[in-house]
Amino acid sequence: MFVSECLNVNEKGHLTIGGCDTVELANQFGTPLIVYNEETIRKNCREFVSSINEHYEGKGLVYYASKAFSCLEMCRICKSEGLGLDVVSGGELYTALKADFPPEKICFHGNNKTDSEICEALDAGVGRIIVDNIEELRKIGRTAAEKNKTAKVLLRIKPGIDAHTHEFIKTGQIDSKFGFALETGEAMEAVKLALAEENIELMGLHCHIGSQIFDIDPFILAAEVMIAFIAEIKKETGTELTELNLGGGFGIKYTGDDNPESFSEYMKKVALSLKATAEKYGIKTPFVMIEPGRSIVGAEAVTLYTVGSVKEIPNIRNYVSIDGGMTDNPRYILYGSKYDIHCANKMNEPRDYMATIAGRCCESGDLIQKDAMIQKTQEGDIIAVLSTGAYNYSMASNYNRVPRPAVVMITDGKPRLIIKRESYDDLIANDI
Repeated sequence: MFVSECLNVNEKGHLTIGGCDTVELANQFGTPLIVYNEETIRKNCREFVSSINEHYEGKGLVYYASKAFSCLEMCRICKSEGLGLDVVSGGELYTALKADFPPEKICFHGNNKTDSEICEALDAGVGRIIVDNIEELRKIGRTAAEKNKTAKVLLRIKPGIDAHTHEFIKTGQIDSKFGFALETGEAMEAVKLALAEENIELMGLHCHIGSQIFDIDPFILAAEVMIAFIAEIKKETGTELTELNLGGGFGIKYTGDDNPESFSEYMKKVALSLKATAEKYGIKTPFVMIEPGRSIVGAEAVTLYTVGSVKEIPNIRNYVSIDGGMTDNPRYILYGSKYDIHCANKMNEPRDYMATIAGRCCESGDLIQKDAMIQKTQEGDIIAVLSTGAYNYSMASNYNRVPRPAVVMITDGKPRLIIKRESYDDLIANDI
């Protein structure tokens, strides 16, 4: 029935997460409120780790893509589960270090890292810097030389795969702001420059083919393309790279129509193909890294809102207005994202009322979902939007000077606050 096993309905007919009544959580902590379930987050972490251990004999590492949801507590969970951390900004790096995350298990990403961020990454001693372009590669080399350090890097490669079609055209993704293109010779140029840089140690390659992908075949093809390029590098330079980061992008259930493969099945099929391709080209199977983010936290959270008004326009549309919107969830206005939505205090009633869930901002496009089937609602009801664990709080804003919501984690059936609700004083803290 639900997108995650952490969700259920109790004897009151209320939605629960991690055994906690969402209506009571809304009353206790206020709304909007994002609620995560720690048990299933940890379960997802362990499934990824065990799949690496099983299919790559432990010769790999899972990096949590912190852009999906970054906070001190999430960094602590990843640390305790033995994951690495993928960060894409100085702010995410700062958060990780404040959580005492081991810097050698951090990868620093980004297509346009600032000078200060490169310095911060080198000073912290991050394990790998993912290099996006030639200018950045040279800048990292210069900065590392000035600091008398050696930067261990991976080069981000565009494997030329469009993961959102079934054509897998190898030149389909050349038009991207990320990474080095294979087709133009740019990628090989970057490899040779990295090998020549005295203060850079080229460890391997990185690729990422997209997000919310349900089909395993694009991942398999990407792995084959990358292994072929590693073999080409060995043939042309004599250097055999030893690491391959295959990125993330694994799909999750946002609605009942979504049907993602299991993590283990993905790992098994990709591993078989990767090993066979490495054998074909006569190279060693590289140390494999993956970067799940959404697939660890996405389905393990709900966002709770209080209904303020219901506006019924005969023969046109029913609007259910909530006390949040694009300020805590901009994914609908950005991508038209689909969600499974319930009236949390009326779970035993039929979902036969079509409504557009409208946010509170002064924007006509501020919607959470258009024409959703929910229970008949009224003022004061609690709306629950499922699968809001990824790219919701991390993309939240203060548009219209709306404070960002509180975030709660359910641990062993008990709620605890992990991010405080912003106050009006927080909104003006940096004003002069």
